[in-house]
Amino acid sequence: MVKHIVMWNLKGDTPDAKASSISRLKAAFEGLVGKIPGLLHMEIGVDMSRVDYACDVVLYSEFDSHESLSAYAVHAEHLRVKAELGDLRIARHQVDYPASPIASGATRT
Repeated sequence: MVKHIVMWNLKGDTPDAKASSISRLKAAFEGLVGKIPGLLHMEIGVDMSRVDYACDVVLYSEFDSHESLSAYAVHAEHLRVKAELGDLRIARHQVDYPASPIASGATRT
């Protein structure tokens, strides 16, 4: 399994404009569920900390393989969502990594 995490900062000059951008992004990505082969799990989180270094939104997803994640990157529905939302983002950060179980007795930090 592969975990795919993306974080964005979005445009919005007012709290309402920012909330509208967040709602559009959230709805667009949630609309991909059930349309992408190998996509096992997806959730969209909206920052509530409001610290100055936080991103506005995070997408957390799990794919059954690296090949499925690669196919998602070029899937027509994903490309449509990216094009639809391209003007909303100010910054984007991404991390992809293989899932591995935490060993017994390991401490999370």
